[in-house]
Amino acid sequence: MMNKELAANTPLSHYRIERKLGAGGMAEVYLAHDKRLQRPVALKLLPAAYTTDRNRLRRFEQEACAASALNHPNILTVYEIGVENDSHFIATEFVDGVTLRQKMREAPLRLADTVDVSHQIAIALAAAHAAGVVHRDIKPENIMLRRDGVVKVLDFGLA
Repeated sequence: MMNKELAANTPLSHYRIERKLGAGGMAEVYLAHDKRLQRPVALKLLPAAYTTDRNRLRRFEQEACAASALNHPNILTVYEIGVENDSHFIATEFVDGVTLRQKMREAPLRLADTVDVSHQIAIALAAAHAAGVVHRDIKPENIMLRRDGVVKVLDFGLA
């Protein structure tokens, strides 16, 4: 069960919701504006129904901790984890692009693009492994392709 969808201009901590970006099995993701640092962010919100489930809450916090321990250009940067009015959220960099799944649906990837994307994913995972973090849920939905070609690995919820 997901939260009631947040409307544009809804405040949450020092963020202002702009629009919903998507939803997964455990959270909804919104594009928001960080009013303190004047930048776009992605806010991942845990559904209200899950905030009383200790296991889900632990996994949500574990995701933030695992990803925030990593500093790599191909891994999504976590800015903070917070709670505001019983809304648990993770604030991350906003990746302006599409998931690998979306890209593959548009058209088959060229061989050179496939090699480039695979190489960037492998470098990110090697960096995570070197830091003692194993992703455990690599799939096209958890890989973002920025408009400039940089790959970002996200969703360390099962790490």
